[in-house]
Amino acid sequence: MMNYILPCLYAFGASFAFAIVFNIQRNKLLLSALGGMLGQLAFVIFLNVLSNQAASYMLATIAIALYAEVMARLTKSPTTIYLAVALIPLVPGGGIYYTMLYFINGDIELGASTGIETLLISGALAVGIIMVSSTVNLVRKVMLKRKARMGKKYHYGQKN
Repeated sequence: MMNYILPCLYAFGASFAFAIVFNIQRNKLLLSALGGMLGQLAFVIFLNVLSNQAASYMLATIAIALYAEVMARLTKSPTTIYLAVALIPLVPGGGIYYTMLYFINGDIELGASTGIETLLISGALAVGIIMVSSTVNLVRKVMLKRKARMGKKYHYGQKN
């Protein structure tokens, strides 16, 4: 149980601190930090279920992106306010650091494997964001076209 709770609390704290650094409005600080906590919880759960790190990162990012889209609509704010803050705990900063460290120390093989793993994680984050963003934009366009068609069919409530 602590394997789930502590990482989520750490993610909440990190997201909250970055929300302050990003100068997010006070009334949106907690909501944006909750996104980081949600993403970490999703990551830990998916990692235990799937045992595939890249897939777990992608599914956690999808959860974060969906949360960001919903919160953006509810609070009438840009999606990036919630998305950027919530992604902070998942960004593979340690992988980038260790990749560079291994290359500097001359351990090319370990540096390459760490670098590839870091690129996979980064790609998984990007794919998760793009999937949700594209889907939301597609649904929005379909709804607007349907609404426009309905407007032509029933002009001011009267049938043409």
